[in-house]
Amino acid sequence: MKKFIESLSNVWKIEELKNRILVTLGLLLVYRFGAQVTLPGIDATKLHGLTDQTKEGIGWLIDVFTGGAFSQASVFALGIMPYISASIVVQLMGIAVPYLQKLQKDGESGRKKMNQITRWLTIVITLVQAPGYIFNLYRTLPGEAFLSNVNPGLISPFAFQFLSVVILVSGTIFAMWLGEKITDKGIGNGISLLIMVGIIARMPQAFIQEFSTRVTNNNGGPMLLVFEVIIWLLVIVACVLLVMAVRKIPVQYARRTVSGEFEQAGNRQWIPLKLNASGVMPIIFAQAIMFIPAALAGLSSSETATSVSTAFQNIFGWQYNLVFALLIIVFTYFYTAITVPTNKMADDLKRSGGFIPGIKPGAETSEFLDKIMSYITFPGSLFLALIAVFPAIVVTILNVQPSWALFYGGTSLLIMVGVASDTIQQINSYLLNKHYDGLMKSGKNRKAVA
Repeated sequence: MKKFIESLSNVWKIEELKNRILVTLGLLLVYRFGAQVTLPGIDATKLHGLTDQTKEGIGWLIDVFTGGAFSQASVFALGIMPYISASIVVQLMGIAVPYLQKLQKDGESGRKKMNQITRWLTIVITLVQAPGYIFNLYRTLPGEAFLSNVNPGLISPFAFQFLSVVILVSGTIFAMWLGEKITDKGIGNGISLLIMVGIIARMPQAFIQEFSTRVTNNNGGPMLLVFEVIIWLLVIVACVLLVMAVRKIPVQYARRTVSGEFEQAGNRQWIPLKLNASGVMPIIFAQAIMFIPAALAGLSSSETATSVSTAFQNIFGWQYNLVFALLIIVFTYFYTAITVPTNKMADDLKRSGGFIPGIKPGAETSEFLDKIMSYITFPGSLFLALIAVFPAIVVTILNVQPSWALFYGGTSLLIMVGVASDTIQQINSYLLNKHYDGLMKSGKNRKAVA
C-alpha cells in the first residue's frame, strides 16, 4: 500500500505527466457534461419511452457505449459509435483494397491519411444514423415531447428534424475530436477512454439498484451481496489475466564480430503473442449480428418467427447465449488472422537478422508462428466466450439484477479492463523514463514538445 501511495505521489512530480492527466480529466468532463444536454426542442421530462427501449437489446448496447446519452436524447446521443464503425470498416477494407494496403505500409504519412479517411467515413455514417435516430424518437416518444408539435409556430417539424440531424452530426464530430485530443495531448487512447467513462458512469446506478433489491427489499440479504461482489472481483482478475496473457516465442539475433563475420550466439529476445490478440472486437461483431435474427423474424407474424424473435430478444436466454458464444469463437479466429500478420512478422524478423532457434527464417518461421497462434487462439476464444456469456449465468443462478449483471462480463468489463491496463502501462512508462533520468548525473527532465 505504501509503495502504491509513493507511485501516485511520483506521478504528480512529473510535470509533463501531471499536465497530460489533467488535460485528460478535463476533456472527459466536457464529454460527460455534453452527454447530459438534451437536444433543443425535446422535453427532457418525457423520455420514459426512450429509457425503456434501452433496457435491453441493441438499444442497451448503444446506450452503454454512449454513457447513457442515447436514452437521454443528448447532443452526444450517437456518441463515438459512428467512429468505431468507420474504424472497423477501414480496417477490414485494408485487407482487400490495394490503396489502403499501400497506406498501411507508408508509416506515419500513411497512418495520417487513413485517419483522415476514417474521419470522413464517420461523418457519412453519422449522416445515415442521425435521421434514423430522430425517426426513432418520433416513434417512441409522445407527441407532446416535441416543441414542434406543441408550438408549430415557433419551429416547424422539418426545421426541428434538420437542426437535430445537424446537432447530432456535430456532436459526433466533437466527440471524435475530444478522443483524438486526449490521445495526442492526454494519457491513454482517447476513443477508448470516452467509452470506458460512459460505462463507468452507469455502474453506480446499477449497483444501487442491486443493493436495494438485496438489502432494502430483503431479497438475499447483505451476505449474498458481498458474495456477488467477490465473484465480480474474481471475474475482473480473470479478465486482467486474459488481457495480459502472452506466449513468448524466443528469438535470437546474429551478432557481427570485429572481423565482420556473424556469430550465432547473439542477443536473445522474445516475440510476445497475446492469448487474446483480437481484444473485445469479436464480442462487438457478434453482438451486432445477434440482433439480425430478431429483426428478420419480426417481419413475419408466423408462430415460428415469433418464437425466434422472442428467443433472440432475451439476451439472458440460453439460445441467445449459445449462438453468441459460437459467433465469438469464430470471430476471434477471424479477427486474429487480420490483426496478427504472421507473414509480415517473419519477413521483418528475417530482414533484421533474427531467427527462432530450430526454425528456418522466412516461410517456415511464418508457418510456425501461424501454428502457435492457432494453438493459443482456441483457449483464448473459449475464455472470451465464457466471459461474454457470464452475465447470463449470474442472472440465471444468482438472480442478479440485469443492469448489474451486465458488468460481470461481456463488452463492458473487457473494455474497462483493457483501457485501464493500457492507460496504466503508459503512466508506468513515464515513471520509468523519469527514474532513468534520475540515475544519470547530467540527466534532465524531458518535457514534451507540442
